[in-house]
Amino acid sequence: MIRVLSIASECAPLVKTGGLADVAGALPAALWAQGVQMRTLLPGYPAVMDALRDVSEVYYFHDLFGAPARVLAGWAAGLDLLAIDAPHLFARTGSPYMAPDGRDWPDNPERFAALSWVGAHLGVHGALGWHPQVLHGHDWQAGFVTEYLRQMGGGPATVLTIHNIAFTGATDPGRIGSLRLDPWRFHMNAYEFYGGVSALKAGLMGADALTTVSPTYAEELMTPEFGMGLDGVMRHRREALSGILNGIDTEAWNPATDPAIQPYDSPEGKAANKAALRAEMGLPDADGPLCVIVSRMTHQKGLDLVLQALPALLDHGGQLAVLGSGDPGLEHAFRMAGDQNPQVAVRIGYDEALSHRLIAGGDAILVPSRFEPCGLTQMYGLRYGTVPVVGLTGGLADTVINASPAALARDAATGLQFSPVTADALRSALTRLCLLYQDTETWTRLQQNAMAHPVGWDQSARAYAALYARLATNR
Repeated sequence: MIRVLSIASECAPLVKTGGLADVAGALPAALWAQGVQMRTLLPGYPAVMDALRDVSEVYYFHDLFGAPARVLAGWAAGLDLLAIDAPHLFARTGSPYMAPDGRDWPDNPERFAALSWVGAHLGVHGALGWHPQVLHGHDWQAGFVTEYLRQMGGGPATVLTIHNIAFTGATDPGRIGSLRLDPWRFHMNAYEFYGGVSALKAGLMGADALTTVSPTYAEELMTPEFGMGLDGVMRHRREALSGILNGIDTEAWNPATDPAIQPYDSPEGKAANKAALRAEMGLPDADGPLCVIVSRMTHQKGLDLVLQALPALLDHGGQLAVLGSGDPGLEHAFRMAGDQNPQVAVRIGYDEALSHRLIAGGDAILVPSRFEPCGLTQMYGLRYGTVPVVGLTGGLADTVINASPAALARDAATGLQFSPVTADALRSALTRLCLLYQDTETWTRLQQNAMAHPVGWDQSARAYAALYARLATNR
């Protein structure tokens, strides 16, 4: 077995704000079948500490960025965990990154430097005789691992996965001391980033291998449009970079066994869920497709484009049901759309069970993201026979086969893609969607193709296992 320590700031089902948590939570089980033993290092948030069972102390720090702390080994939600018991850093209400007032915790740089610091120490010293051969960090929160390993004289091989390059972990150089960084490393080939300090830049420059969550996103990161100022770094590290597509948990997202819905295993079974969803959301019957959105409401997700293109859907007899929260302006605009049109229903907030009912009951799911490293929502749609309508970017490009005439003729299409990611292009895509929906035979084949499309972790787990094996052998 190859021993891998995953270093993550969140992990489903214990704590989740996005796709990073889904990956961190799903990989250990998927990799076990590939001969990889993965343990996961997490901050000791209240939800993590409350869930931890069979606990033993494996490490003690007299001063972990401000106060004593312990590393505890245990199990939670089927995961083999190492948790950082540091109340001064992690015993807080709110999200992992933000206080209840919606603002970032002011000491976030130190909080996640502590995560990297502990990860590096475990890489060098192990945990009760368990010594990882590879450290696999996720996003900027694990970016300083390589800097701390350098200070310790080296350690295991390192991988850094970029889930979203827009978040760089940037802070002021006045914090170099409090972050326990080597001041002589404040230069362009280490952690300096446009005059500041960036944890992500440190990891991108220092890791033995870099991955991101789809092949197309890996290519996009090397362009100014998508690289967020780090495109030069990504081109510099081109040989170390690979795109490994995320998967989804096909047990939690299985229309044949999902307890949140009326189970089905063919497109015909969606009808009962559609009727139930309309009743729940207060929508009348309609001749066109029922489109659904389950999303954070942000500029990245392109939901403003949906508002602009909405008349094209409604004019063809379509409907829209939305679940999401985020930008207050977008929340207000969707509420107004729902108030003004009986064919639009909006729920602001997040509800896991309702998200399953929306995806089971919808005919199509809209994912008009301006950029999307991988995306999971479109894969949930595929699994449930809910035809994805997606922007041609990142993982959306890699997971959905566009219903072009050629793909339809080969019976290969699974959804609709549109490009460029603009309101006009989305209007055209929604018009195409409505016309396809009226062709019952073609629409049913499209749903069947979607449900048959592989969306699990098997292929991705094999790619990660091969990467770990190569790194462990080289080290």
